[in-house]
Amino acid sequence: MAKQKKQPRPKAETPKGFRDYFGTEVTERADMLAKIAEVYRTHGFEALETSAIETVEALGKYLPDVDRPNAGVFAWQEEDDGKWLALRYDMTAPLARVAAQYRNDLPTPYRRFTMGPVWRNEKPGPGRFRQFYQCDADTVGAPSVAADAEICGMLSDALEAVGIPRGDYVVRVNNRKVLNGVMEVAGVLDPADPTKFEEERGIVLRAIDKFDKFGEEGVRLLMGEGRLDDSGDFTKGAGLSEAQADTVMGFMEAKRKDNATTVARLRELVEGSALGAEGVDELEQIASLLDAQGYGPDRIVIDPSVVRGLGYYTGPVFEAELTFEITDEKGRPRQFGSVAGGGRYDDLVKRFTGQVVPATGVSIGVDRLLAALRAKGRIGGSAQGPVVVTVMDRDRMAEYMALASTLRGAGLRAEVYLGNPKNFGNQLKYADKRESPVAIIQGSDEAERGVVQIKDLILGAKIAQDATVEEWKSQPAQFEVPTAEMVAKVQEILARYEAE
Repeated sequence: MAKQKKQPRPKAETPKGFRDYFGTEVTERADMLAKIAEVYRTHGFEALETSAIETVEALGKYLPDVDRPNAGVFAWQEEDDGKWLALRYDMTAPLARVAAQYRNDLPTPYRRFTMGPVWRNEKPGPGRFRQFYQCDADTVGAPSVAADAEICGMLSDALEAVGIPRGDYVVRVNNRKVLNGVMEVAGVLDPADPTKFEEERGIVLRAIDKFDKFGEEGVRLLMGEGRLDDSGDFTKGAGLSEAQADTVMGFMEAKRKDNATTVARLRELVEGSALGAEGVDELEQIASLLDAQGYGPDRIVIDPSVVRGLGYYTGPVFEAELTFEITDEKGRPRQFGSVAGGGRYDDLVKRFTGQVVPATGVSIGVDRLLAALRAKGRIGGSAQGPVVVTVMDRDRMAEYMALASTLRGAGLRAEVYLGNPKNFGNQLKYADKRESPVAIIQGSDEAERGVVQIKDLILGAKIAQDATVEEWKSQPAQFEVPTAEMVAKVQEILARYEAE
């Protein structure tokens, strides 16, 4: 009889494109999302939590026309009814489905916010993961640009609420109608036949979107015959004439010192296009509404360089950009860049209902915003662990748990050491790994005398590192107090380190 092969042990590793989050990272994210949620609630938005799984019909715009729709999403086919299901790709498609499914029950307009992970079946790379968090707020059923203005103001409030000070960010606003009006003036858009020049228009839009990367010269090449990059790869251009490219570049360079003069310049550029004029009017209204609420150009500006979403948005678009510099992995200074974006998308719910339903919203890139807060020093220190109650006598476990319960009753994080208590040094090593500020020690002798030993672990580490013998003697890290004073002494220690 052949000997059976031993089953190999599974390899302990995260799948490619995914990562694990520990302690401080999870806490920092939860705290940040709670602050954003409070801003959204203050503006009257309601929380919504949808399933992580949707039908591929709801996510159809991300799927190719193939037998197995798996490009862009993680999808599988049900055995009983043959339906394809997928992990949600973003938070907007589920909202569109909810707005259509519950349209008779939801208020109109419907204002909701949602937070949670999304999944994308894309090639992972440095800083690019297949699972990440999104934090969205949307208004469905409001055709007025007042809804867009509200979203922009709310985004500004959210950034300040989490610790991005005024002056370190700007919310930039544009309108796709204005851009289309410029395209019409440049002869790249025919209102009578929107499909005409579609390829050329797509190239122009992508070129505009890369203005920060390629600069004016690179964008002009892409609008013309094409661009050859440093690696020798050639990107086909839109084939625009120099005059046409001048018109589009005039739009890109239309930003002025204030919103009023920017709007005036845009009105000049779209002269002759009814759609463009409508877009300029909407930008003017948004600027006026924001100004009335105190959102001046130090927070929100009209900026024609914002493109966002080639085929997704139908009107106003906006993007939150952080303006401070950070140092990259090679030590070079660079702007932090965008952390949020959104706009008006009046056609998405139409996929379900056949009727145009106005909608506008914003999505905050949670991981990028967390990275920004760390770069600013707003978060990122090591999180303080719990007070650890050590175990000197196994038979007195109930009393140790009572000590921990007393600390928790006063609002302090506390736990009892539950490992093998035989080696006391290992208990202190455990407390160090937990980044605990304080350890509580009580043997049978201390219990009989009604006292506990309090060990200041932070001070102890400092003394061990750089204090003189005299300093060590004058500032002992461990001292004895009556059990009744334990909570007050621990609070005193923690307050001292919080104030530093």
